[in-house]
Amino acid sequence: MSTASIALSPGGLLSRERIIARPGFNRWLVPPAALAIHLCIGMAYGFSVFWLPLSRAIGITETVACSKELTFFQEIFATHCDWKISMLGWMYTLFFVFLGSSAAIWGGWLEKAGPRKAGVVSACCWCGGLLVSALGVYTHQIWLMWLGSGVIGGIGLGLGYISPVSTLIKWFPDRRGMATGMAIMGFGGGAMIGAPLADKLMKFFATPASVGVWETFVCLAVIYFVFMMAGALGYRVPSENWKPAGWTAPDPSKQGNSLITSKHVHLDVAWRTKQFWLVWGVLCLNVTAGIGILGMASPLLQEVFAGKLIGIDATFNELTAAQKGQIAAVAAGFTGLLSLFNIGGRFFWASLSDKLGRKNTYFVFFALGLLLYALVPWTASTGALVLFVAIFCVILSMYGGGFATVPAYLADMFGTKMVGAIHGRLLTAWSTAGVLGPVLVNYIREYQLEQGVARADAYSMTMYILAGLLALGFVCNWLVTSVAEEHHMSDSELAEEKKIADDTHQHFVADVEALADEARHSWKVTLAWAAVWIPLGWGIWITLQKTLLLFR
Repeated sequence: MSTASIALSPGGLLSRERIIARPGFNRWLVPPAALAIHLCIGMAYGFSVFWLPLSRAIGITETVACSKELTFFQEIFATHCDWKISMLGWMYTLFFVFLGSSAAIWGGWLEKAGPRKAGVVSACCWCGGLLVSALGVYTHQIWLMWLGSGVIGGIGLGLGYISPVSTLIKWFPDRRGMATGMAIMGFGGGAMIGAPLADKLMKFFATPASVGVWETFVCLAVIYFVFMMAGALGYRVPSENWKPAGWTAPDPSKQGNSLITSKHVHLDVAWRTKQFWLVWGVLCLNVTAGIGILGMASPLLQEVFAGKLIGIDATFNELTAAQKGQIAAVAAGFTGLLSLFNIGGRFFWASLSDKLGRKNTYFVFFALGLLLYALVPWTASTGALVLFVAIFCVILSMYGGGFATVPAYLADMFGTKMVGAIHGRLLTAWSTAGVLGPVLVNYIREYQLEQGVARADAYSMTMYILAGLLALGFVCNWLVTSVAEEHHMSDSELAEEKKIADDTHQHFVADVEALADEARHSWKVTLAWAAVWIPLGWGIWITLQKTLLLFR
């Protein structure tokens, strides 16, 4: 088959057939492509930077409150008063719900369509959603923001999040954990770039008649579209039977790890196994504990340590407005530090899992996490600020590490053939945790305060409950066993899945062995990595500057 005929085949430039790597392709070009997409969609974590400006979009300098006589639905369509932050906060719920549901629904399609087409659709949804949100801000219709960034953007999040997983695992069979960690750490780092960039853009566009948010949405949509399209077009997939030069697949029986299989399980079978649902529980419980704390990190530090953060002995309620502003700045440094550990943990723990094994890595998450959560009330009562901060840094590193390790966990048990689709189904655990975690933390805190518990002590019960969730996660992980042989795909089923690849991809993979001979010092690799690390480095630098306030 000629190159011209393939270019004209259904799907054209975006088809899976078009992205089979040519001989000599350097696999290290694929992780930066994945990072380019994840750093853009990771801005979902930083959307709270818009809440305060949007809460005074009408009043500009101060909030114009809606009449108490207005019903919830009337407030949705009201154009004469400002939105409550609680209404804006629904965006987070929509993000997580549609991320998980879209990944579950279209994960199977992604395996057939390929990561490039999925990446392009993700870019159109995420950036198109930002434009719809910009229209919502301009017309002051919050339902357009929910529809734009929440629903349409949420679908883009799901497709963009899982688009590189299967591809990276196939390119790095020798380092599955490290490969997925490289990409997924970008999702945690997206807010470090996007939030300060959005803040600068809002200040630039702000006028006496506008808080600058809709203009910022438009700019971000354009910037993100360029980066995400570059990432999507940079995706390549290896041929069937490709392997790194000099690497031989290990024999699971000789490794003493019965969880790792060289076979494959079909998506329709995998999600019906007990192993899938046990790992679902493992991810859900790990994320529930971490995401609940991540969303309350700033008020938690302020209310627990209060005046001690600025060197005075005073409770939170005893502080003046100016002093509360000072401790809020310190707390911003705390959340920034947690973001760094969230990112670093994704790469560190996922890479370490290549040595420890996935199951053992999750045992560490749950056992160590249980101990650390149980220690939080003690560190708070003794005023041990440094230890308190250190505990939460480790906790958030394991929160991020859980996301990055689970794709490799699935590949070990279910094989690599449909791991992207299986991972998509599993992300419904994230959707569940994204609702359960914040609700659990927020409502327990409010109940404690209503019962007259001091603000500094309002989180103690929460920590013990979260520790209990981790204990339950430990049990789920302990119960995970290897997938029964009866669930593996038969030779005929594998042949059917490979038929298109075997018939169509020969033009690109005539010399399979040549693919292992990588051009290791390609200038393209340097350029690709620089394209993602320069903005990420800028975000880290901004975050470190804010973090310094915590230790002054």
